[in-house]
Amino acid sequence: MTDSSEIPVVTVETAMKESFGGTILIDVREQDEWDAGHAPDARFVPLSALQERASELPRDTKLLIVCHSGGRSLRAAGFLRSEGFDAVNVDGGMLAWAAAGGSIVVDSHTANSDKD
Repeated sequence: MTDSSEIPVVTVETAMKESFGGTILIDVREQDEWDAGHAPDARFVPLSALQERASELPRDTKLLIVCHSGGRSLRAAGFLRSEGFDAVNVDGGMLAWAAAGGSIVVDSHTANSDKD
């Protein structure tokens, strides 16, 4: 596993810009958290299944890894980096995403978190 001090970190603002620009956002939370709301265009790969599903992820592009607050995504990014992926942790997770006014998809509709 990669040392956590060696794992690149981006702010949610950077992650928002990059994910809307085509960089892949991977949400590693569990099913109930995903169902409660997630970033638009995020791919759902729970941390509990990441090792067995890593082969589904592209190796030729940067992956932005997000969870609830940043802990699980840090572990996931470390694992993926140790497997040769260009994985970056999203600092603050979905809590920071929502606090920054990022859009969240819930039950097939999008809500802007700063208007809820």
